[in-house]
Amino acid sequence: MNKPSLLILILFSLVLIATSCQVSSAERTAKVADTSANSISRQPTAQPQALQLPLRQPKIVVKKGQRQLLLFSADKLVRTYRIGLGLSPIGDKVRQGDRRTPEGDFYIFTKNDKSAFYLSLGISYPNVPAAERGLRDHLINKTQYDAIMHALRAKKAPPQNTLLGGDIYIHGRGAGSDWTWGCVALEDEDIRELFNAVSAGTPVTIEP
Repeated sequence: MNKPSLLILILFSLVLIATSCQVSSAERTAKVADTSANSISRQPTAQPQALQLPLRQPKIVVKKGQRQLLLFSADKLVRTYRIGLGLSPIGDKVRQGDRRTPEGDFYIFTKNDKSAFYLSLGISYPNVPAAERGLRDHLINKTQYDAIMHALRAKKAPPQNTLLGGDIYIHGRGAGSDWTWGCVALEDEDIRELFNAVSAGTPVTIEP
């Protein structure tokens, strides 16, 4: 074999080796990237730590505008839940059938573990301002007003069947939209946690 042919053969071999190295390097890089991606995808989603029960002086704050329910223990925020509201979400509840979620200060008057909406916590609507407004606007009479005030003083369920409306609950079955008749709706797993964390008498503040 003459020298030019030998030189050409050597150069061709070097090109093949270089190409092979590039392909192998690319394959190794792809495998590393794939392994890294699989490692990331297999990592479990971070879950919040379990609530430390019992809570100390629990309190619930609902922020309607932000679609959030905040749970406090001794004035420390321990949970934030996404919520849905009434079909008419803006403004305070005024009367039966307006589909508004009431605003103001309340308390939980009952816990229902056989609710049609999974689990529910009864909110003490109508409260004092609602009763006073209802009496002024002739939606309720003096006897109904007195019954509401008596129940609120005793931390019991105020009358639920006046023209002011009632049956306002924090319950489950989904927080993806405003779909209730004035209640506060959570995802089922969230109402289950909240239901187990609070008791009757827990204060509830609902803000615009």
